[in-house]
Amino acid sequence: MAKGRRTFIIGGGCTAFIKPRGLRSTEDMGLEAATKALLDAGITYDAIEIAFVGYCYGDSACGQRALYNLGLTHIPVTNVNNNCSTGSTALFLANNAVKYSQVECAIALGFEKMKPGYLGTNFPDRTPPTLPLHQRSHEIEQQGLGENHGPGAPRLFGNSAQEYFQKYGGNIEHLAQIASKNHKHSVNNPYSQFRNGWSVEQVLNAPKITNELTKFMCSPTSDGAACCIVASEDFVHAHGLENQAIEIVAQAMATDGPEAFESSSAMEVVGYKMTKVAADNVFKEAGFAEGKGRDEVGVLELHDCFAANELIMYPALGLCAADEAIKMVERGDNTYGGKYVINPSGGLEAKGHPLGATGLGMHFYIAMQLRDWAGPMQAPGLFDVADARGKYGLVHNVGLGGAVVVSLMRRPEFFKPGGADGRTRLGYNHAHECRPVTMADVDKVKSKKNSPFLLQQAKL
Repeated sequence: MAKGRRTFIIGGGCTAFIKPRGLRSTEDMGLEAATKALLDAGITYDAIEIAFVGYCYGDSACGQRALYNLGLTHIPVTNVNNNCSTGSTALFLANNAVKYSQVECAIALGFEKMKPGYLGTNFPDRTPPTLPLHQRSHEIEQQGLGENHGPGAPRLFGNSAQEYFQKYGGNIEHLAQIASKNHKHSVNNPYSQFRNGWSVEQVLNAPKITNELTKFMCSPTSDGAACCIVASEDFVHAHGLENQAIEIVAQAMATDGPEAFESSSAMEVVGYKMTKVAADNVFKEAGFAEGKGRDEVGVLELHDCFAANELIMYPALGLCAADEAIKMVERGDNTYGGKYVINPSGGLEAKGHPLGATGLGMHFYIAMQLRDWAGPMQAPGLFDVADARGKYGLVHNVGLGGAVVVSLMRRPEFFKPGGADGRTRLGYNHAHECRPVTMADVDKVKSKKNSPFLLQQAKL
């Protein structure tokens, strides 16, 4: 594929991720996140030329219904469903639309309104597309991994941890350390569903879900929305956004290979190889030699749907050797003061996992880290010119079935903090403060072509 041109996240917005209680509609959550992103970017909806909207649990045209609150401008709106990587898939499409000169400015919005409890299908009259993955994982249990128990998704990832333990050592206490680290990070995140800061002991003593996973090692179902706006370099300069634009240096999506079903590996069933492929492609696109570049990453949002997945994805992303993930945990190289700050937001385990919003929320958090706006969540030393570490932020978002998106982001060389920016336009720093939007906020960013009929139905 051609290299394309440079692209930048110029605006981001997020709602609080909350327990799924049916309190808010997807269009109202989407309106909040998109309004914040447009205010952050200092533009109106009239500047948006194309939109991609992600969700898994919703009817057709939910994306249009949400964005129509901001305007009816005849732009293309595409609805996206790619399991847990839905939000990042929407961003991948928006980024490519700008990167390959289809448009100058694109929006990616994601939201979810979920049911309490474990994930299930909305289509009981047909076989789920992920059934072969579950079948293969169960067969691997019988081939020597050992019988497991529990709901489908945690069982898949629990099996992956068990395989890692058998190959390289480690045990459930290492998973508890990962989960506790994320829950402690979430205490500083006002958008987070859980801000309890569970200790290792509390994580271990929580109800068992599988042989390897307790309740506090698992991400909860959630309601929420997130949004990112992507623009070209010309757009950035034309709108004076040099003080907050964050470059998407490279981005890749990968899907499964034969190893997911043919390798007798529980780790491959949950996307180890497709993560490695996507990560390798991203660092190659960024200009690094094979296996290089990770030492210049300082902060990551990594897809920890379960603590087991965070563990096995350290080596898949190239953050350490295949047998070094346990040592990373033991050294604290996954938190403040260590080699990487991983999931400063609290990760999916703590902040919640509204499927369509998750990946966009991850990109929102990394963009705010690279702006140096993240307040109590801020990873230290990202901008020390004497140290290459921290030059980049990384996002990793996985969906079984499957697809994974990996993004490498950085401050561009023209980044110049100061002056009016998104914090001025919102009236507070939304990177680490969560407030609702008002209709006055919506009025600032809505298109000239709007529908009062629709807006009067919005519940902010």
